[in-house]
Amino acid sequence: MKQHVVYAAVRRRRVRNSAHLVITKEMKESASQTINTTSTINTVSDSINNNMNISNNNKATNNDNNTLEVTEQLQTMRVADNNVSICANCGKEGANNICNKCQQVKYCNAVCKKVHKKKHKKDCGEHQRLAAERAAELHDIELFKPPPPKEDCPICFLRMPYLGSGSKYKSCCGKVICSGCIYAPVYDSQGNQVDNQKCAFCRTPNPKSDEESKKRIFKRVELNDPLAMYNLGCCYRDGLNGLTQDYVKALELWQQAAELGFTGAYSHIGYAYENGIGVGVDEKKATHYYELAAIEGNIAARNKLGGSEIDAGNVGRALMHFMIAVRGGNDKSLQAIKEIYTYGLATKEDYTKALQSYQTYLGEIKSDQRDKAAAAHDCYRYY
Repeated sequence: MKQHVVYAAVRRRRVRNSAHLVITKEMKESASQTINTTSTINTVSDSINNNMNISNNNKATNNDNNTLEVTEQLQTMRVADNNVSICANCGKEGANNICNKCQQVKYCNAVCKKVHKKKHKKDCGEHQRLAAERAAELHDIELFKPPPPKEDCPICFLRMPYLGSGSKYKSCCGKVICSGCIYAPVYDSQGNQVDNQKCAFCRTPNPKSDEESKKRIFKRVELNDPLAMYNLGCCYRDGLNGLTQDYVKALELWQQAAELGFTGAYSHIGYAYENGIGVGVDEKKATHYYELAAIEGNIAARNKLGGSEIDAGNVGRALMHFMIAVRGGNDKSLQAIKEIYTYGLATKEDYTKALQSYQTYLGEIKSDQRDKAAAAHDCYRYY
């Protein structure tokens, strides 16, 4: 009986072992299939991922295009919103009462403006500050940009000297002629020197009296010649050519001359306001007119602005003004840069650049004929 029980137990164990072997074999086969299946799945997965990446890239491109479209739409909406006046207090459309200080916010009426005043106060101050900074930035860009070139002598076509005695306005034809061409001898067809008491440009005889000079200037003024207006203003200021001294009339003529194109007249208006000649002293207006003249290339006004900046302690701005003036031929500005360099407030490169600019200017204005004129008389000196 015991042996039977033992044999039965052994048989059961053998069956379990055989079953285990069968199960193990099946599991190995299944595992192998699983591995093959996994490899296949991985391959398929990689293919799917690649396709998905391509799809995602296409979607990204489409999204970028959609983003651009949306951005453009938003910009269009902003423009549209800017065109629609909305009250900052109640949100209603049709607001047309603008904040007087910042000019950035609109209201339905004075009531909404008053209600919103306390809330808007901080933003209003910030708007004003930013607007002031931007205005100052734009002003400096305009002020320190290279000035427009001046016209050359209409006869020799050389650069016109900065010094006043280096050129002269001719009221007969309205031309400005350099001292060299005015002094140059004139010869007839036989090579003989002839009388040179005529305009070097139009060959009109020079005026023989103050009355004749006055008539010519008034004639040019009637033709809206800005230089004639400027010169007539100078005659009224100094009481020349038989005219009674009249500062008010001089200022009027200089203003007209500037409006018609001769912006150098602004420099004289600035001087009048600076020194109270014909008007009350007004430093702000003086600076304003000096700047208008400097922007259009008036070298004397530019040098004056540089001096004002030195007085205010703004060495950097002064140096910028002086540099522009030196390029225009102002030797006083060159001397000012030298002094700034001597005190250690400008670099050696700054002073070297100024010297080179002045030498370039001299090279452009010098000629043998102008040198002969300057040697003959101081009234023809041109540098």
